[in-house]
Amino acid sequence: MDTEVCRRFGIEFPLFAFSHCRDVVAAVTNAGGFGVLGAVAHSPDRLDAELRWIDDHVGGRPYGVDVLVPGKIDESAAGGGGLDAMLAAIPDEHWAFLADLFARYGVPLPDVEQARRAEARGGARVTAAGATELIEVSLAHPVGLIASALGTPPPLMAELARERGVPVAALVGTPEHARRQVEAGVDLIVAQGGEAGGHTGEISTMVLVPEVVDTVAPLPVLAAGGIATGRQMAAALALGASGVWCGSVWLTTEEAETSPAVKAKMLAATSGDTVRSRSRTGKPARQLRSAWTDEWDGPAGPGPLGMPLQMIVAEGAMRQITKVAESGNPGARELANYFVGQCVGLMNTVRPARQVVYDMVDDFATAVERLNAITGAD
Repeated sequence: MDTEVCRRFGIEFPLFAFSHCRDVVAAVTNAGGFGVLGAVAHSPDRLDAELRWIDDHVGGRPYGVDVLVPGKIDESAAGGGGLDAMLAAIPDEHWAFLADLFARYGVPLPDVEQARRAEARGGARVTAAGATELIEVSLAHPVGLIASALGTPPPLMAELARERGVPVAALVGTPEHARRQVEAGVDLIVAQGGEAGGHTGEISTMVLVPEVVDTVAPLPVLAAGGIATGRQMAAALALGASGVWCGSVWLTTEEAETSPAVKAKMLAATSGDTVRSRSRTGKPARQLRSAWTDEWDGPAGPGPLGMPLQMIVAEGAMRQITKVAESGNPGARELANYFVGQCVGLMNTVRPARQVVYDMVDDFATAVERLNAITGAD
């Protein structure tokens, strides 16, 4: 396949795969696509180890890193007060609600104090200082792209990337977001529609992609949001995109980091079984609807906090829920969920990530042949 991003990044297929799993990243890159590792879950040392593993398994083929750099976070984290300041900013009622939730669903609580401090350290990675550490680690490796989610890339990211000749990508949910990214000097725009898993806006992919393409031309655009098949890839290119950015489709692959209990939920889910909720991170993020989202978003809930405070409350709790769900605990299975897009309704088999790439390419070719037959093109 020959699109601008194929030429620019030296890949066979204009398919970018976002994943928190290094095995998926390597598999997609080795299959001719472009794997992108989500870095936010990792400490700097852990990220360095993950990238060294990828370096050893892709044979010099291109891959990238995605760093979560939100444009706005809670003042307790933005003010530089450290872990204690973030923990002190979380109201007691939120911890009490969480303890009551665990009790009502029969899930044992983890070591509360240890979990709180561990999650506070994780929350610190979405601050400017924390993100900068991850950016520096990433750029010490031969990455072919660094991406910024949830906001305009900080000037330091763009500066360091340019020094090393690494293109910068940014995810956007509106044409106005895209304009700001162009002004910030990004090299690649990812237009992510509201069908996407994780942090996403409300405009659908079918509407957003051509709007963004027209807004940022001649800058190349990747289409994202609910894309899991080659037919959708063909549609994205017809809308003016130069390729696609997919995340959810890898969650049911053999290599995925998804827990078996949650993977089973995804395989059984329909496109109507997701919800945009602030209950995991503090910002609207599409995920499987579960008792967790229903309880936090319901009238009895205390209301989600801002980022990263809600992450501190939620992510340690969700790790415990997922762990207990694997033992068969029915309450934990009701609560368990994960970020995933509306394309979950198309994700009904477990395949190797490499096979997902090949199936998408075959499906793309079939779609193009069908269009050629309709139009009479050769």
